[in-house]
Parts: sequence; C-alpha cells; structure tokens
Amino acid sequence: MKILITGAKGQVGAELTQLCKAHGHDYLATGREDLDIGSRQDTFRVVRDFQPDVIFNAAAYTVVDRAENEPDAAERINHIGALNLAEAAFEVGAVLLHISTDFVFDGIKEGPYEEQDSCAPLSVYGRTKYEGERAVRHVGGRYIILRTSWVFGGKVNFVNTMRRLAEDRDELNVVSDQRGGPTPASEIAGALIDIATKVTKPGFEDWGIYHFSGAPAVSWYEFACEILRGHPKVQVYPIPSSGYPTPAARPANSVLNCQKIQNVFGIEQPNWREFL
Repeated sequence: MKILITGAKGQVGAELTQLCKAHGHDYLATGREDLDIGSRQDTFRVVRDFQPDVIFNAAAYTVVDRAENEPDAAERINHIGALNLAEAAFEVGAVLLHISTDFVFDGIKEGPYEEQDSCAPLSVYGRTKYEGERAVRHVGGRYIILRTSWVFGGKVNFVNTMRRLAEDRDELNVVSDQRGGPTPASEIAGALIDIATKVTKPGFEDWGIYHFSGAPAVSWYEFACEILRGHPKVQVYPIPSSGYPTPAARPANSVLNCQKIQNVFGIEQPNWREFL
C-alpha cells in the first residue's frame, strides 16, 4: 500500500508517519515545504508523481483564533487544499482519508452529534473545515471524512499548555461550560491506518463521514484537573466561557457519537486518560 501523508509535521501527521514506517508501508510524508496543498499545480504534481493508493490529509490551518483575522489563509488550506487533494485522488484512483473537526457544529445540541446532523460552524476555522468536507463529498470517488475533537499529542496542545502554565502559576482558570472528547493523536493515526487497510480491500462501499474521539466526554476544566492531578501547588478553578473571551466562538457541545465507526470498522473510542 503506497501512502501519501500531508501535514506530516503536525500532531496526527507525525504519528501517521511513525506508524507507516513501523508497518513497512511505502510512504511519502510531506510538510508544507514539500507540498502546498493550496496550490492545485503542486498538489497534482506530487500525487501524479507518487501515484499513491491512499492519501491521508492531515494538513490543516488549525490556529482557531488567528483564523478570524486570516480567513483567506484558512480557506486556502482547509477548503481549497481539501478540494485539490480530492480531485487529485480521484484522478489517480486513490482513496482519500480526510481529517475534519467537531467545529463544524454549533454545539447547541443536547446529546452527542451524529454524522448526519446539520452543520452550522461558529468560526472561520469551523466554516473552512466544513467547506473542505463539502468539497471532498462533491468530488466523490472513494473517500472517508474522519471528524475528531480536542486532539492532543506532539508539542503544541492543551495538555502541554496546562503543564507549562502550572510551572509558573499557583492558580489556573479553565472553561467549564464546553464539553468534548479529548483524543490522542496516536489513536487517530491508528484508526486511519486501520480504516485504510479495510477500505482498500475489494467490495468496500461504506464511504462517507465517520466520528472518532476519546471518551469519556468532559469539560475543559475537568480535562485540566485530570492533566494536573497530583500537582504539588496549582489549583484549577472553573469559569464560564464568558470569563475567557476569545476571537473565535467555540461550540459548547463537541461530544461526538462514535457508534458508526465501531459498527463498520470495529474501532472503539480510546480512554484518553490512559494516554496522558
């Protein structure tokens, strides 16, 4: 199985690269300097040259608050980049596995979001990721869109931010009215490899959108308390979202229903506590 990875230096992309290496796959791991997915010409050049069986699109503009002031940059990667990869994958007959996000929802639903629920993103980041989803679906072909949430792994993430702040402060205020499923980047990569193995076999037809996130669902405050459990000095206090205003609005409910991915692929939600 020949695999092309975009966003190879990100949290999920780095994990995918390590798994492909460990499993002995023929892979090409690309970062921004190797492949600009916002460029149709560059995307088609790389895909045509490598002729992959599977493309993992882990590239994304993910700086949620900055995206409010840089909508064109977010659009170029999250929407146009997804479109370019979908069309290139279609041309060479590759399977596209595209990573999306809980931010495509507005968060007002009381229960967990299912794949068929209506999308109503609140931010530039959420809107451009949703447009990327729509582009992949419009091109068609063989694709899986994997929505996930609250990713942690690598260097830049909520877990490391809490640990860093705890070294310099005695108290931390953390939002308690936003809920979701923290998801280890390593488990997202593992799920993608498992999916790729199954969808490239003859006869697979269950293309479309799937949800995958960690369990149990918690608030950011509860997540922070678990991250800093046993810390000798820092106290963590809950605050409402209004007490920590940000340029981009976040969905209050980011909990994803992950039953479909278990039914089709046998992939269960990971317990995020085991990965801290």
